[in-house]
Amino acid sequence: MLNPFATESVTFDTPVAMLMACHERVRHYAALTETLVQHVAQHGADAAAIAGAQSILRYFDVAAPLHHQDEDEDLFPALLQVGSPELKQTIAAIMAEHAELSALWSQVRAALLSLVAGNDNELTAELAHQFAERYRAHARREDVDIYPYAKALLDVAHLQALGRKMAARRGQRV
Repeated sequence: MLNPFATESVTFDTPVAMLMACHERVRHYAALTETLVQHVAQHGADAAAIAGAQSILRYFDVAAPLHHQDEDEDLFPALLQVGSPELKQTIAAIMAEHAELSALWSQVRAALLSLVAGNDNELTAELAHQFAERYRAHARREDVDIYPYAKALLDVAHLQALGRKMAARRGQRV
């Protein structure tokens, strides 16, 4: 049975593919912050702007933290046990980025909450661009520099355990 967090072809049975699919949604919602700034400049804090802000808030308040937990609590520790010194350095840098992205999200979140309340001047083009670009770069780096190693270095048992933990974190069963 498919779960609501998966696409038709990506399930928790394929956890690395699921993580990569999450990155597509990260890119979408991060880019939406830039689109939202343009919309607000033309239309103010109208119903469409508020709905857009709420969808970004929902994604980055719920799904994005789960994704980071999947990596920080399960995937990265498994890779640190079997990875090369270079991979370990990359993982350390990525984990530091998670903290930086969380701090950046706090700024964007405050601006979006202000927008939902009707204030149309808190989410600046600069902040939205920085947020979108940092998340795009971060996802790209994980896709290229970490996820291929997960497929190559982790055995089936590790990957199955990762999928089960990811599903459990979302209240699903594999």
